[in-house]
Amino acid sequence: MNHILRRSAAALLIAGAAATAAAEKPAVITLNLDPSQASTVIPPEIYGQFAEHLGSCIYGGIWVGPESSIPNTDGYRNDVLQAFRDLKIPVIRWPGGCFADEYHWRDGIGPKEQRPRMVNSNWGGTVEDNSFGTHEFFNFCELIGAEPYLSGNVGSGTVEELAKWVEYITAEDGPMAAERKQNGREKPWKLKYLGVGNESWGCGGSFRPEYYADVYRRYQTYCRDFNGNHLYKIASGASDYDYNWTDVLMRRAKDNMDGISLHYYTVTGWDGSKGSATEFTDDDFYWTMGKCLEVEDIIERHDSIMTGYDPKKRIGLLVDEWGTWWDVEPGTNPGHLYQQNTMRDALVAALSLNVFHRHADRVKMANIAQVANVLQSMVLTEGDKMILTPTYHVFRMYIPHQGARFIPIDLQGVPTIEVPSERSATPRILPMVSATASENDGVVTLSLANVNLRSPYTIRIPLTPLVSDKKFKTIGINGEILTSKNVSDYNTFDNPDLVSTASFSDYKINKKEGTLSVTLPPASIVNLTIK
Repeated sequence: MNHILRRSAAALLIAGAAATAAAEKPAVITLNLDPSQASTVIPPEIYGQFAEHLGSCIYGGIWVGPESSIPNTDGYRNDVLQAFRDLKIPVIRWPGGCFADEYHWRDGIGPKEQRPRMVNSNWGGTVEDNSFGTHEFFNFCELIGAEPYLSGNVGSGTVEELAKWVEYITAEDGPMAAERKQNGREKPWKLKYLGVGNESWGCGGSFRPEYYADVYRRYQTYCRDFNGNHLYKIASGASDYDYNWTDVLMRRAKDNMDGISLHYYTVTGWDGSKGSATEFTDDDFYWTMGKCLEVEDIIERHDSIMTGYDPKKRIGLLVDEWGTWWDVEPGTNPGHLYQQNTMRDALVAALSLNVFHRHADRVKMANIAQVANVLQSMVLTEGDKMILTPTYHVFRMYIPHQGARFIPIDLQGVPTIEVPSERSATPRILPMVSATASENDGVVTLSLANVNLRSPYTIRIPLTPLVSDKKFKTIGINGEILTSKNVSDYNTFDNPDLVSTASFSDYKINKKEGTLSVTLPPASIVNLTIK
């Protein structure tokens, strides 16, 4: 089927299903949850970020230099520092991405005026001056309270280069430590997460999995633990549907790794294009929601392969690149991947995080791409201005889930529609409501997302498992909502709060029935904390 016919058929399928769902009598959905069944801890690292030397993610987004007129602390933007602290970012991955396998760390240490320049051939041919290097990154992580996740150069680097980088960062004594001290850092940093290569099947070296497995084993051997610092070593894993890559690496290198990465982007466009970040139809929207949720099928397939070699799930699956990927904003450098961020992106974030929670027994980290000015970012900057994106607000709303115990959820009566699948002739079933819940110190956090663009839904929640003595008068509930008039709404530097959170009170307790009823507006995300 050609692209035009395929798009037309898909549009008819979605439009018909969505119209049916919208025309039906608003459903009453039952949500059952029992905090006593909570066991798996949601790793805070699922809320990780990714900062690559790409476009204005680093330069202008995080780093402006100490001489800048933009308010800064030692060269880091003050507004961005505060936004990231408020987000409680647990871990941040750097320097790439594709950039990592062309990055030579010695170019980014020492006096800035002596650092060599390079051409960033992966991303727009921009000249990189290396003013943001190892010291700048690790100091940045300390300033925002995040763990560093280093992506090591395997594609164009040597074993010695990577080994000495680890030593430079973490050793208290020896030649590398002496060089670090000479460059202004007396104490070693802590480095937990070390990625041995990035996308080694593609921009990181075009390896075959059999060859990469042997290369990985070699490189990780020489990355030592110094002075009590223990490395969590991560193999460069598959891109979405490449299950053979995972199988080969697990078979050949499972005893030498702590984690394996997985990359999955919600790249939409049934005609082969990515499409606009801000101009899209209802059909495009529902297609995107279906594409986003395919990550669950992919995680389950990779997890199944890993479990065959690692039944106790010692090895983590790290989704260290994920998010939406649209066409760049008009008039911007195509190699800089600058895109806007709408309420649609916020819903992708919520649905994806809900999936990661459900698989927290295997998924130990996720790093959305990227933290500033690139793809599905948290913040956008322009000169001395900064705005928070709708996706930022989702991550902030979900903070209580970090480190909390995951509560399994039973959702009954959720309406669904069919959306086309890129990889199957069988349409994908898209639920209109997604939910996740967790418990921490007696507080239950419940996050709900309605992806129906037209219909509200009422969620009925039995309270007995939450308040066993039925003292419903003493139950405390706080609510917050993220929604907008149009799902294509986004924040701009002239209108920075068009999409932002507000208090939410459209819920009520039925004391006689012992239930909590919550009404979700169309295209909304609601967060409730229940004590």
